[in-house]
Amino acid sequence: MSRRPVAQINLAAIGHNLQRVQQLAPASKVLAVLKANAYGHGLVRVAQALSEADAFAVARIDEALALRTAGVVKPIVLLEGFYEAAELPILLANNLQTVVHNELQLVALEQAELDGQLKVWLKIDTGMHRLGISPEQFNEFYRRLWQCPAVQPGIRLMSHFSCADLPGAVKTSEQLTLFQQLCSDKAEQQSLANSAAIIHVPESHGDWVRPGLILHGISPFTHQQGWQHQLRPVMRLSSRLIAMRKIKQGETVGYGANWQAEQDTWIGVIAIGYGDGYPRHAVSGTPVWLAGREVQLVGRVSMDMITVDLGQQPVETIGAEAVLWGPELAIERIAKYADTIPYELLCNITPRVDYQYITV
Repeated sequence: MSRRPVAQINLAAIGHNLQRVQQLAPASKVLAVLKANAYGHGLVRVAQALSEADAFAVARIDEALALRTAGVVKPIVLLEGFYEAAELPILLANNLQTVVHNELQLVALEQAELDGQLKVWLKIDTGMHRLGISPEQFNEFYRRLWQCPAVQPGIRLMSHFSCADLPGAVKTSEQLTLFQQLCSDKAEQQSLANSAAIIHVPESHGDWVRPGLILHGISPFTHQQGWQHQLRPVMRLSSRLIAMRKIKQGETVGYGANWQAEQDTWIGVIAIGYGDGYPRHAVSGTPVWLAGREVQLVGRVSMDMITVDLGQQPVETIGAEAVLWGPELAIERIAKYADTIPYELLCNITPRVDYQYITV
């Protein structure tokens, strides 16, 4: 029996979810987003499981180089682009593609003396106001990139939605309209749709879609779960029941004594806590799947342990498996109880957790 929590990663589920993306956007190529260690699932193993994707996207150059070192040969796009001109020869040597989103990057490309040309994605800020050139800069950047000797012909055009996870948001239609107006007379390939837009904004699919969260079986919408979009959860986070104790009505549990038993009951202790990545701010009542039934978290989350209410007549024994999220218990539910989003839960898994990969 493992003494460590286990994050079981179902690689077959990743393949299924990619196929679902391809069904939703059959005319588009898939740029699979693998940033932040593939959303906490393991960068290299997930990339290997996504062999049918057309290309990969990461945030930073170290992630791209890790994929190349592991033997991944598919195109890789740096979503944040390069930070300084000294990185350009590294991009060229490793066949990495870069997003351009500001003047400094454009000037660096214009001044570069490279032995070859780089594939460039030009990012336009249509309303996210994070990365990207302004609409007013678009024509100038487009012209200068076409004239730049360091840039391959055929730049790609992209933007990013700010509210696609809010179905029916006016902001989404405004961004789509602006992007289409700017690019309507351009023959270059275009990319706008993230996970939420792949599902709910089919008119935005374009030449490339950029799925991230949905590849891992999770809904990008607050009030929905992955299964509602025919997705399969990829990560199953589990641990073990390591102690049981009976407490009396009125007794408290955990730091701060902020949970008090309303009746005599049994408390179970499960070996996982915020030191493993379980959310510290999960409140009493957060569900845990324990040996085939749902029980509730009580008291504060500790660094190494959580406590659950087993009721007056528990059927579990020490060593019973507890699932914190997975096929039995949707991570979207846990995120609500912790007042956060599934992205954060996935990315916060720590090295104390044992990763296991399965293919069923």
